[in-house]
Amino acid sequence: MKIQPILSLLRNVKTRTYQPGEVLISEGSKNKEIFYVRKGLIRCFYVNSDADEITFQLFPESNPVLNFHTLLFDEPSKFVYTAHERTKVYCIDYDALMKITRDNANLLELNRSFIGKRAIKQAFMRIESLVFLTPEERYEKYVRDYPNIVNRAPDKYIANVLGITPVSLSRIRNRIATRKK
Repeated sequence: MKIQPILSLLRNVKTRTYQPGEVLISEGSKNKEIFYVRKGLIRCFYVNSDADEITFQLFPESNPVLNFHTLLFDEPSKFVYTAHERTKVYCIDYDALMKITRDNANLLELNRSFIGKRAIKQAFMRIESLVFLTPEERYEKYVRDYPNIVNRAPDKYIANVLGITPVSLSRIRNRIATRKK
């Protein structure tokens, strides 16, 4: 692999720190940055017609975060992405990344597998869990996949991500706790 494309890539990657509540991507924006969570937690949510915030996804460390609506369909974001806690990210503009990787097969494959495939896999895994798993199985899988997230995010966010109510989440936790006794 040539060193020049790597240097170009590194020159375009920025490090940013967001405080809790600070917006990375706003609803209606066409933000084309790709973020990688180095430390912290990002919440992706939408606001429904009753002005309720519905959490769609939580992104802890080592996860890519990108605005699918803009990058795949050239549409404005339907979601808001905010830092839930003090969060450090690496970010790069999508167009700059495409320009750098276009001429370097190794970087192009890294881009496809690390960012694209991983982000799409996360989305499909979420859809599959909603279709194929019971609420209790979804919770158990979520805790296995993100072991410390239950201590970092409110129950209502976790319940939203799982597609259940906070009351159902509480009942599931009680059933699991009872089984373990």
